[in-house]
Amino acid sequence: MPEMTPRQRWLAALTLEPVDRLPFWPKLDGSFPPAQAAPFSDMDCDALHDWIGSDKHVGISACYKDVRRNTSLESKAKDGVNRMQFQTPAGTLERVDRFDPGSQSWHPVEFPVKTHDDIKVMTEWCADCDVEFSEEGLEQAAAQVKQVGETAVTTTAIGVSPLMDWVQHFAGIENAHLFLTDCPGEVEALFDAIDRVLVRRAEITADKWPGDAVYSIENTSTTLVSPEQYERYWYAHIRECGEIFRASSTLYILHMCGHLKALLPRLATLPADAFEAFTSPTLGNTTLLDGRTACPGKCLIGGTNATLWTRPADEIIATVERDLDALPHHRGIVVTSAGVMPPLCKPETIKAVCEWVRAYPARM
Repeated sequence: MPEMTPRQRWLAALTLEPVDRLPFWPKLDGSFPPAQAAPFSDMDCDALHDWIGSDKHVGISACYKDVRRNTSLESKAKDGVNRMQFQTPAGTLERVDRFDPGSQSWHPVEFPVKTHDDIKVMTEWCADCDVEFSEEGLEQAAAQVKQVGETAVTTTAIGVSPLMDWVQHFAGIENAHLFLTDCPGEVEALFDAIDRVLVRRAEITADKWPGDAVYSIENTSTTLVSPEQYERYWYAHIRECGEIFRASSTLYILHMCGHLKALLPRLATLPADAFEAFTSPTLGNTTLLDGRTACPGKCLIGGTNATLWTRPADEIIATVERDLDALPHHRGIVVTSAGVMPPLCKPETIKAVCEWVRAYPARM
């Protein structure tokens, strides 16, 4: 085949069309450069991608904005602690995040929903949110698309589905399940309020946004929720958003970085184009062959895991080769680090794997 641009290669993989070679994208974030030796420690992630030879994947601006009339979110960060106050006429809830220097990211250490009454306050806060088209956001996104050109695929996100927002950000794992058992009606009312916001974001994005692919940041894993809960609280929401994007021919990707094997038959029926952060054992529990067998019509973005990337390049290559060789074909495959690339992995290792993937004789 004629040589493709990185954007063309990504788009072909996302739609299960033939590619000139397999796309390769190591997921680098702000934690990666500082952990490396010079000269890599002085490079930003974009420069590192260029040095490695990555098929780049770039997030750009959204074209919606959230508008509040009776509630607010106040955030104050000091000394590595960020306090977020969800303020409503019925009361104020607080979430506390701490900054982790190693991962260069914030992690919740105190969740806002602690009592039965807090659920109603959070529902009021979510229900007060209206979503509007942002002309400024559209202009920024259009300029970013033009600047990126064919060097990368461009993406944006509409947020996190109600169940995972509840587990990850509002109640925490333990209380999330206790409240779902003790007062499911109140929690489901909160889910409805979150769902309304996300669906409206999806509608605006599908109609106006100029980029290539839209994400729902799901972080799905059966280590956090059961297949039954996925079916009851999650499936309909994702299907609704997926149908909105499919009607406008907008590519829709689900970021799902955990254990998925028990969900694969149901995931196959969703109107989504790709599953991203598709994580192999032993950190995840799904091989590329698992995904291709159960979900023949989906693009699989991942195929490795963070633990594997702490091994020497020849071991990584041997594992990736084994898993790729097992597939019936290589349409709809993007090789990535699945989750964020661990800083223990050296840039030279990533480049060696990248060069091997670029030379791999993919079967289209």
